[in-house]
Amino acid sequence: MIMDRIALIITVVGGLNWGSVGLFRVDFISYLFGGQTATASRVVYTIVGLAAIWCVSLLFRESSVSERD
Repeated sequence: MIMDRIALIITVVGGLNWGSVGLFRVDFISYLFGGQTATASRVVYTIVGLAAIWCVSLLFRESSVSERD
């Protein structure tokens, strides 16, 4: 499903951003969009959070053989 892939990509990007925050103290989202409290940054953080919630549903779905192709 295309929505699953989009959510997974967004979640991976968010995870990489948080990894850079943890390792290097560099927040690429806030750098690109004008700080952590900027509206654009908050929108991106919200989208990443929603994508992560969507990805939680992937853990509980049973996929059939035809969906894997």
